[in-house]
Amino acid sequence: MQQLLHRGAAMTQHREEALDASWDDLKLFLACAKYKSFRNAAEELGLTSTTLMRRIDRLEESIGCKLFLRDQSGLTLSDDGTSMIADIAHMERHAFNVFRRASRASNDTAGTVRVAVTEGPGNFWILPRLIDFQKTYRKITVDLRCAMEQADVARLESDIAIQLEPPTHPDLIVARLGRLHIYPFVSKAYEALYGLPATLAELRNHRIIKQSGPQVDDGAYARILGLSSLEGIVGIKTNSSIGALYAVERGAGIGFLPTVSIALGAPLVAVDLGVSHHTDLWLTYHKEFRASERHKIVVDWLKKIFDPKTHPCFRDEFIHPNALVPMMTAAREGFGLAGYVATTPA
Repeated sequence: MQQLLHRGAAMTQHREEALDASWDDLKLFLACAKYKSFRNAAEELGLTSTTLMRRIDRLEESIGCKLFLRDQSGLTLSDDGTSMIADIAHMERHAFNVFRRASRASNDTAGTVRVAVTEGPGNFWILPRLIDFQKTYRKITVDLRCAMEQADVARLESDIAIQLEPPTHPDLIVARLGRLHIYPFVSKAYEALYGLPATLAELRNHRIIKQSGPQVDDGAYARILGLSSLEGIVGIKTNSSIGALYAVERGAGIGFLPTVSIALGAPLVAVDLGVSHHTDLWLTYHKEFRASERHKIVVDWLKKIFDPKTHPCFRDEFIHPNALVPMMTAAREGFGLAGYVATTPA
C-alpha cells in the first residue's frame, strides 16, 4: 500500500512538472524540428547551441520522453516527438490567432500593417507608390520589409507577404498577382567595350552578375542558358537585387533583371540571346485579417499596383524589354528609377 502511495505521488509530481513545461521551450522544440539542427535553429533564434540544447534537455526531462534522436547528421524526431509535434504546432497556431485578433480589434483604418516582399519589387515597385499611398492613408503605417528570405505569415513574421512561391498553409489566403519576367541586360558602357554576345556559346567570353538568395532558383541560370556549369563566367555573385542592378549599370557584366528595367528608366541594353525566365508573384495573408479594415485597404492597394491589365510588365505573356518602353510611359514618369542611387552611381 505504501509503495502504491509513493508511486501515485511520483506520477502526480511528474504530471505537475510536465504541466510546468515552458511554452517558450515548446516553441524551441518546433524550431529544432523545422531546422533539424541545434546549430541552425540556434542561429535563427539568436541563441547559442549550448543554451538551446540545455533547454531541450529540460523540456524532455519535464515531459518524461525523448523528443529527438541526435547524431552527427543532425536531429530526427523520435516517435514521441512525432506524435507531439502536430499538437504543439496547433497550440502555436492558436496563440498566433490570439495576437492577430487583438491586432485586428485595435483598429478601424489606423495602425501598422507589415508587408514582406522580395528586395527588387519592394524597393523599385512598391516603395515609390507607397509614398503616394501614405499621403492618402495618413493613419496607416506600412512596415515594408524587403528581403529575399521568405516571411512566414502563418507564424506572424509578417501580416502580408508577396513571395515567389505560393504557401500551402490552410489558414492563409493566397492570390496570384502576376508574373515577373527576367531578361539579360548590360550597360551601354559594357556594350561599347566588349560588345554583346550574339549566341549562348559566346557567353564564355563575357562575365555574368549572378544573384543568389533563398527564393532564387540557384540552378536557373545554367538551365536557362543551356550550360552544364557557370564556372569561369560568373564575375560577381550577390544576394542583393539592388547590388545586381548597380553592378550591371557600372559595367561589371551581364545581369538578369526584370524586363521592365529599361521601361522604368534604367540606362541598360537588352541582350537578345533567345532566352528569358519568369516567376509568379503571390500575395498571401492570414484569413483572420479579412475583418481588419486597414489590412483590407493594403491588400486591395497591392493588388491594384500589380494589376497586369494596368501594368503590362506583369502579364503572363513575355513582352520584350524594348517593347515595354512605350507601354509603361506613365509608370516611368511617375515612379521611374531616376534618382535611385543604383542608377546614378557616385
